[in-house]
Amino acid sequence: NISKAPYSTMKVSEATEKIFYGLRANRVYVSKKDHALPFMTGANIMLSDLSNTKLVSKKYTPEIEEMTLHSDWILITRSGTVGLTAWSNKLYEGKYGSEDIIRVIPNNKIKAGVLYAFLASKYGYSLLTQGSFGAVIQHIEPNFVGNIDIPILPSDLQSNIDVLVRESAKLREEAAKALNDAKQILKDFIHVQYDHNNYKTGVVSSKDIWNSLQHRLDPPALINDGVLAMKEITERLSHSTIGAINAKVSRPGIFKRNYVADGIPYIKGSEIFLNNPFRRCEHLSRTRTPFIDEMTLFEGQILITCAGSVGNIKIITKEYEDKKAIGSQDIIRLVSTDKLYTREYLFTYLQMPFVFDYIQSMKYGSVIERIEPFHVESIPVVTPTEEISVEISTSIKRYMDCTYQAFNAEEKAITMI
Repeated sequence: NISKAPYSTMKVSEATEKIFYGLRANRVYVSKKDHALPFMTGANIMLSDLSNTKLVSKKYTPEIEEMTLHSDWILITRSGTVGLTAWSNKLYEGKYGSEDIIRVIPNNKIKAGVLYAFLASKYGYSLLTQGSFGAVIQHIEPNFVGNIDIPILPSDLQSNIDVLVRESAKLREEAAKALNDAKQILKDFIHVQYDHNNYKTGVVSSKDIWNSLQHRLDPPALINDGVLAMKEITERLSHSTIGAINAKVSRPGIFKRNYVADGIPYIKGSEIFLNNPFRRCEHLSRTRTPFIDEMTLFEGQILITCAGSVGNIKIITKEYEDKKAIGSQDIIRLVSTDKLYTREYLFTYLQMPFVFDYIQSMKYGSVIERIEPFHVESIPVVTPTEEISVEISTSIKRYMDCTYQAFNAEEKAITMI
């Protein structure tokens, strides 16, 4: 298709200053931020929230300067799931990138946004994955990426695409700021001294165990960091539970999935945290899929992962409605109609580190760990003042709006390719 297009072509290497992935090295992971660098893997580059990455030691990590990521680069996954492409905005700046990320530094012979949109499109992805090799773990190499042909589009079209890609990147920065502002407001309000992994011992009475949710005897359910922090907070602040407010918690039933080429976008628990989960998602039959109403994703709905990786939180923005997407049965849905405990407030609260750890204390299962809707209903929620509730809700609405606009701008740029 590219060879038949009415445009001349250029090698990707001609449109770049450098294509590389850096040094393979052992990494020393740490828990304290003071002497650490945020560490990005290939899987991380596609995420919408980059604030929860692992940390590596500044002292014991080699080649920091060479491996550090910068804004306005194009990042490509080079091993495992190869060919996934991300545009690095200021949120990526200064983070230490894994050798599983190919860095493409544009030179603007072709507009940088055009180069990204092409590589992120179905044409670019198809070409990137053709160069994969490896019997077990697939890989691609920088030389192969550099030899891909890209059409030289008219300058006005290039400018329009480039503007959209950069606008999308800036909107994602604004979304991240709005989310961080909301978290900081709530953190200051709750004022908890929380130190994750500050391992403790303790004594628990048999009466407390008998009165607990599931009469659990395992220590993580009783002296988990989040459990102890939650106990201190609920003794000090007014609170309710999710089950006691105007909110509904649910999870669809299990069903047989009928995959088709052109059907309903089906978003799994691991995909809901991507900037664009629709690029490579699977599709289910419109006529042979049960529970569609229960699984349909809509704006303002809060999702909580409940199998495998438990307790990760997502609030649905309008692009999911536009795509008429449905979500996996392994995601718990939370919908709030409460005027004080708003959906935006609950979304922010559930992302607090002590709440995440509190949710971990509820997990059950020897192979695949899980939680259920009744666990979510039992989570204590600090009662906000009206002012705090409004302030946080305003920030999160800004976050949702910027996220939606960013998605549309990038989607339009790729569609123009």
